[in-house]
Amino acid sequence: MKKLDRKQMAARVARDIPEGAYVNLGIGLPTLVGEYLPKGREIILHSENGILGVGPKPPEGEIDEDLINAGKEPVTLLAGGAYFHHADSFGMIRGRHLDFAILGAFQVSTSGDLANWHTGGADAIPAVGGAMDLAVGAKKVLVMMEHLTKEGSSKIVERCTYPLTGARCVDRIYTDLAVIDVEPDGLHVIETVEGLSFEELQRLTGVPLKRLATAA
Repeated sequence: MKKLDRKQMAARVARDIPEGAYVNLGIGLPTLVGEYLPKGREIILHSENGILGVGPKPPEGEIDEDLINAGKEPVTLLAGGAYFHHADSFGMIRGRHLDFAILGAFQVSTSGDLANWHTGGADAIPAVGGAMDLAVGAKKVLVMMEHLTKEGSSKIVERCTYPLTGARCVDRIYTDLAVIDVEPDGLHVIETVEGLSFEELQRLTGVPLKRLATAA
């Protein structure tokens, strides 16, 4: 079994974003997805600090310090892109004008609850920020995360032990081991990495999983 690295995870998520979608990429790991969107497929990226039509990272030496995403990373603006007030940006989110939000997570529960902003640590992010709005405002919420913690515990849990960002909001989970859909009757495994059996994924995850006939 070989886990996906972060670039491979981003490419796998990007493959599922359809033509014409409006997409918010969460801070951290999800920002990599923008670098792997299929060429020729029009996908409009949104940043909650007030940008629509976010382009790729600028080359070294061409950084505009006034043009950043919500994670304070330098970005570019595609032709036809726009800037607007922070309040207008959140109006787009709350008005359900975004097709997808791609978010990182500390934990996702079997019912699709999302915890991604606070672990109780001294260096934890001080506030939930825009993630709470994205979790309930986007039409689909995709989570992108490592399957296991550094200690080897599953991040997919029966019940989140960290403060929730949103309840029953996650539609699909992408990890370095598998792609899993959150359905009303439980977690459905769509794919696993090469060399990983369903039984081993089940053991590592520690919560009930359902195997689809098309899953590896």
